[in-house]
Amino acid sequence: MSESIRYDGDTWDLASSVGATATSVAASRALASQGPDALIHDPYADALVKAVGVDYLIRMANGEASIEDDPMLNRRRMTEQIAVRTRFFDDVFTNAARDGINQAVILASGLDTRAYRMSWPAGAVVFELDQPQVIEFKSRVMADQGVSPTAERRAIGVDLRDDWPAALRENGFDANQPTVWIAEGLLIYLPPEAQDRLLDSVTALSAPDSRFATEYMAAGMTLPDSWRERFKNYSARIGSDIDLPALFYDGERNAVGDYLGERGWRINVQTTRESYAANGFELPDDEMAVEFSDSAGYLTATRARAQ
Repeated sequence: MSESIRYDGDTWDLASSVGATATSVAASRALASQGPDALIHDPYADALVKAVGVDYLIRMANGEASIEDDPMLNRRRMTEQIAVRTRFFDDVFTNAARDGINQAVILASGLDTRAYRMSWPAGAVVFELDQPQVIEFKSRVMADQGVSPTAERRAIGVDLRDDWPAALRENGFDANQPTVWIAEGLLIYLPPEAQDRLLDSVTALSAPDSRFATEYMAAGMTLPDSWRERFKNYSARIGSDIDLPALFYDGERNAVGDYLGERGWRINVQTTRESYAANGFELPDDEMAVEFSDSAGYLTATRARAQ
């Protein structure tokens, strides 16, 4: 697997470029799902990672890539971090379903298994959008495992830089019903203008009371150059040659909370510090975690009713 460089119209599978990051997240979920004291329950992540077949990601899922003296590779820290993230987005869907929202959309679904592992109410429809080869792979592997979705799953192969709203409508999406959307680990991989287009499309497709959840970053927040080298060293230690920061799109971008707030959404932010505390975890004693503890985290937006 070679280092990835982003360009307009680039595509990927689950062993390369942005796709490999989705598999890495699934490997972390597989690791956090192990043992009697598992922090989350994702019974399908391990099989999906192994089906992708990338050696270092399989070792990560097995816990063999853990390096206890490395704050980024310490097993406990890795599993706590993915547990915080996974529980947050799980709760977004669970709370929306509790409140009667039965239409869900997972943007850049990757190896997300929520359509299979969560308890959905009768009549719930879960739309998954991602690159066509990613959608095909996951659908095939889950079918081979004999696993069926627990909701009506409508998987759509489409690039989110293209006209995905049209593809969503063609597959039965109802813009007149409230929708719960998640964009987990997505926006930093979009060019700034594509991020704005996506948020505009979500707004246009969202009836009142719809919800949208993603990661939170304070306005003007960027990844320091010194940390880019840390990510490279991290990749090297686990046997990967993926340069993670090279997959991000640089340049100034709008803060999601500000952008959606100006377009009629009510914003709620849970910082990293608050997220760890809510789950009973101590904030990692690491420079990166400490510096981002109050300027990054998770965001939920609710589409306000017209006055």
